[in-house]
Amino acid sequence: MCPLAHQNSDALRECTSECFMNIFSDIILKARAAWLLSLFCFLLAACEQKPKCEAIAYSGNTMGTIYNIKLVVKPEQRTAAKNTQAAIDALLLDFNQSLSTYIKDSEIMTINAAPINQWIDVSPRFLGVLTLSQEVSALSGGAFDATVAPLVNLWGFGADWRQDDPPTEQQITSAKKNVDFSAIEIDAENFRIKKQKNIALDFSAVAKGYGVDELATYLWQQGFHHFMVEIGGELRLHGHNAEGMPWRIGVESPQTGGEIRPIAVSEVGVATSGDYRNYFERDGVRFSHTIDPATGKPITHSLASVTVVAGSAAKADALATAFSVMGGDKTMALAAKEGIAVYLIERAQEGFSVRHSPAFAPYLLEL
Repeated sequence: MCPLAHQNSDALRECTSECFMNIFSDIILKARAAWLLSLFCFLLAACEQKPKCEAIAYSGNTMGTIYNIKLVVKPEQRTAAKNTQAAIDALLLDFNQSLSTYIKDSEIMTINAAPINQWIDVSPRFLGVLTLSQEVSALSGGAFDATVAPLVNLWGFGADWRQDDPPTEQQITSAKKNVDFSAIEIDAENFRIKKQKNIALDFSAVAKGYGVDELATYLWQQGFHHFMVEIGGELRLHGHNAEGMPWRIGVESPQTGGEIRPIAVSEVGVATSGDYRNYFERDGVRFSHTIDPATGKPITHSLASVTVVAGSAAKADALATAFSVMGGDKTMALAAKEGIAVYLIERAQEGFSVRHSPAFAPYLLEL
């Protein structure tokens, strides 16, 4: 064969091979582009077809305050969500019949009127509130006490609200004799309790939180998993808001026109206790509605507001009250030891100062 012909043959094969590879690569690139385009269109269609969530909100009256409920639902849940209000109202009526000290024939008032040293049958709800209250009482060294009602009434902050002159030392000593949360024996297995002293129970410091938890449980059982429930400032939050983000709420400053600190929360209960709204003054002295069971008198420390985040609204509610009695330093020490999320606002020489436990830090948002 002629050398030139041989060279031309090799060149032809090389050219043919190169052309084939270019064509093959072009086919692969086009196929890949088509596949990516198809995938993008599929994902875009899926996003467009995803049902949009909307918020359904309603409110009502309960426990001498207002409740607010916000449900985040899909379009097919809209009607069912609106229909939950009637059931919520009925549940709250039943709740008040158990724990309200303003209803003369309520369960708690019947128990308060019962003789001492006799077993008294109680409802599962009542036993649950009592048990939680005793747990927080033990944790706080008695700062939370559900038998403090005689002192609360003595200072004019009870059901018969009044603003008389402060009671005498003799009156305080007498009232303290009937303040003893340890004077209750519980038979949890048989749902009954026994009073060992002439004490009167009052769950005002935990009832709203416990009621919030009951409403949250009901809504969850009805298939609603994204909601906010609030009664008188105590909250329970689950899932996300209508924008698909964690719920955002604000910690109010006691100072008029003061800064509201935003926090993001979900799957928790939140409660705030403060002495800046419910108080009276005599001769330039401020008397808070928060009574220290140990002294029988209103608190005198600088703590103005306590916000607690906990696994339930009831636990947060009770802890917020206990911390309001304990004061800032004792609260921070206990919160650090127990891993409790708490945010404190305290009176300072000029305005207010804030501090929080390490467990509260993840909830804080930038101002």
